[in-house]
Amino acid sequence: MNIYVGNLPYQVTDEDLRIAFQAYGEVSSATVIMDKFSNRSKGFGFVEMAKKEDGESAIKELNNTDLKGRQIIVNEARPKTDAPRRNTGRSFGDRRERH
Repeated sequence: MNIYVGNLPYQVTDEDLRIAFQAYGEVSSATVIMDKFSNRSKGFGFVEMAKKEDGESAIKELNNTDLKGRQIIVNEARPKTDAPRRNTGRSFGDRRERH
């Protein structure tokens, strides 16, 4: 079961996530998502648990609890969608000056 963990403090590590969740069952992986340019946490991560029932228990018990001073959000991760990108009204394809 793949679990989304949001509102993480920036100092939380992969190992911190693993420790928090392993009390509820076997953790297959725990990853804090990092910004590729600054190498700083983006404030969310994912935990994969071996058994669905362990994941459901972890979600129920850890959602809205404190982790290193912040109240975390824990729920089942949703699959990425191929939703169209939002149109911001900006176009960078044509950079010619307009008069």
